[in-house]
Amino acid sequence: MSTAATRTAGPDRLWTVDEHLEDILATVRPLEPIELQLLDAQGCVLVEDITVPVSLPPFDNSSMDGYAVRVTDVAGASEEFPAVLTVIGDVAAGQAEPLHVGPGETARIMTGAPLPPGAEAVVPVEWTDGGLGDGPVAGMRARSQSPEGAGGHVHVYRSAEARAHVRAKGSDVKAGDRALDAGTVLGPPQIALLAAIGRGTVRVRPRPRVVVMSTGSELVQPDEQLGDGQIYDSNSFALTAAARDAGAIAYRVGAVADDAETLRDTIEDQLVRADLMVTTGGVSVGAYDVVKEALSSVGDEDEEGAGIDFRKLAMQPGKPQGFGSIGPDHIPLLALPGNPVSSYVSFELFVRPAIRALMGLDDVHRPTTRATLTTDKALTSPKGRRQFLRGTYADGEVTPVGGAGSHLVAALALADALIVVPEDVESVEPGTEVEVVLLG
Repeated sequence: MSTAATRTAGPDRLWTVDEHLEDILATVRPLEPIELQLLDAQGCVLVEDITVPVSLPPFDNSSMDGYAVRVTDVAGASEEFPAVLTVIGDVAAGQAEPLHVGPGETARIMTGAPLPPGAEAVVPVEWTDGGLGDGPVAGMRARSQSPEGAGGHVHVYRSAEARAHVRAKGSDVKAGDRALDAGTVLGPPQIALLAAIGRGTVRVRPRPRVVVMSTGSELVQPDEQLGDGQIYDSNSFALTAAARDAGAIAYRVGAVADDAETLRDTIEDQLVRADLMVTTGGVSVGAYDVVKEALSSVGDEDEEGAGIDFRKLAMQPGKPQGFGSIGPDHIPLLALPGNPVSSYVSFELFVRPAIRALMGLDDVHRPTTRATLTTDKALTSPKGRRQFLRGTYADGEVTPVGGAGSHLVAALALADALIVVPEDVESVEPGTEVEVVLLG
């Protein structure tokens, strides 16, 4: 991990949101590609173009349960004057030796089975008497339950055009076609396609491993009893879930007490399973801001200027931030504020793009749009700060939820967007068009 030149700025500098993000993305590099089994590659990003080695489907096959016929043998067929054909056998999916359909002959054929030589179309079983002689049937009997088996005669009550109910060889993809492009995130449909064309492994960038830890002696784990002055640790759960939602393999570490040595030891223990570390809390200017105390003097021995830099950003919420690298492998570390909303907004703006960059994606940002502000009164914003307010977005309109307080978790749970108020704007009137970051 290289160190951005901007890291050398003084401690009193006020960073913009864009500068801080640029610094992060300039230092975080995509993970090295590896070969993975298909199911292990789910959620990973392809690093190679995939070309189809064999056409799909690899042969002409039936799209229906029915009878494989020659077109001339069923021409003009009706319920009053059915075509009567000799059934020469069954054609099932996976059958190695296909039958040959000659004049006046037909074969029972199952969905997905190859169209036998001589046949030109498939008539659905519902267009026939199923070989039972009692008029149209609703479906095909299982062979084991059909005394007449696949022999005898069948009455066909409708004609069929050439290629009717036949899926042509290569109608999905043809050999030599591009199946998937490098940069594709592998979801279930993509994995299905890879399996269908015979690929058992694929070369991808692995999902980043993200370790999340909260700091604060006041934090208690859910299901435990709260004591005086204690609160439940929600940040580590929120950020771990957010990291997984972003595509990472995320590990949550229990809250670390306000002790610098304990925090350093915990981080050191976790480095072995981390491609990215995220802490929350302890980055402000209080007497117990343990992250800042523990990591301000930490540097990489073999990389000049590296370490964790704590800075102030011209944003609300989330003014205090920390970023740098730690350990012999220069693992990126982002130190976020401890207030729940500040922590989550900071994750969306800085950590999520870092995770997506580690994955090797070109577009690392949440989608944005313009929307009309729907509210009863004007929104105020501090001068010189870029404010991010929670909101709900629908049909080109966005409505604020909750207040500006960075502790309001309940309002955060209702939001699916962030309303962006630029640094040079101190008031936004109802009906104004605003920038919106879409979270869902």
